[in-house]
Formats: sequence, C-alpha cells, structure tokens
Amino acid sequence: MNRTEKGEIVAQLNKELNNAASILLTDLSGMDVETINGLRAEMRQAGVTYRVAKNTLIKRAIEGTEVEALSSMLVGPTAMAWHNEEPSLPAKIVKEFVKKNEKFIIKGVYIDGETLEGEDALKALAEMPSKDELRAKMLGLMKMVPGKFLALMNTAPKKFLAVLLAYEDKQKEGGE
Repeated sequence: MNRTEKGEIVAQLNKELNNAASILLTDLSGMDVETINGLRAEMRQAGVTYRVAKNTLIKRAIEGTEVEALSSMLVGPTAMAWHNEEPSLPAKIVKEFVKKNEKFIIKGVYIDGETLEGEDALKALAEMPSKDELRAKMLGLMKMVPGKFLALMNTAPKKFLAVLLAYEDKQKEGGE
C-alpha cells in the first residue's frame, strides 16, 4: 500500500468515524475467517459498517477529533463497527454474536465523547433503546397527555352534576 492509498483510507475513515453515532472496537484474535464473514454479513444486512484497519491508520484518522479518545484501545488486531444513526445497533448485533462465540473480544465503545472499555460497555450500549423505540415511547406520551386532560375535563362536570343530583335528592326527601 503506497502513501496515496494510505492517505485516502485515513481521509475516508476520518469522515466515516466522525459521522458515526457510536463506535464499537473489537479484537479478532482467535476467530476464523468464516465466523467473521458471517458477522460481517449480519452487520451489512442491518446497515452497520464493520471494518478492519491498521491501528496506525485509525490513529491518524481520529487524530484531533472527539473520537481520538479511542486511541488507547488501538492495540492488537482491531475491527470497528458503527452506524451513523442508531448508536445501539452494532452493540445489539455483537451482543448476540458474543453469546455464540466466546472467543470474540470487545475492546470498548465510543459514544458521545465518552469511551467505555470491555464487555460492560457493550451491555450498556446494547440495552439502549433504538430510535424507533424512543419515538414510539414519545408518541405514546404525547397521546397520553391529551387523553388524561380530556378525562379530567369530563370528570369535573360529572362530579359537579352528581353533587347537584344528590342535593336535589336530599331536598326532595327533606321537603316531603
């Protein structure tokens, strides 16, 4: 690989990693090619980018950016997984993959300027709700508030009417 090709890879990685919602770093040591290709296919199908690159090129690509916090984890064979819109998607896929492949090592995660190391980081990110789940919750809340308001507005006149009817009944009983 010549200098020009390396420069192009660094520029492309810089652009892609700076647009990523989260970045998951893994170690491929001890994994066979067929297993990794299966993971890549699963990631590709979900729209997640999964890429292996030399640590020196990754370090150059993230130098001077928020993502530079990952530099300390760039030791040994490194593969990166990211999605531009859904921070938890790569972690959810990898979490399922780790259940079947115990040799697979999670180096760490980058999200919103923070780095977390190890499998605890994977679990935390994988348990985050997706954007669609958050949207559904938000719509549920938006729908619930007017419904409760209308129920409250209907309750007050009904209770007032019940008080008036009780008063009328009392007057009829006392007046006869």
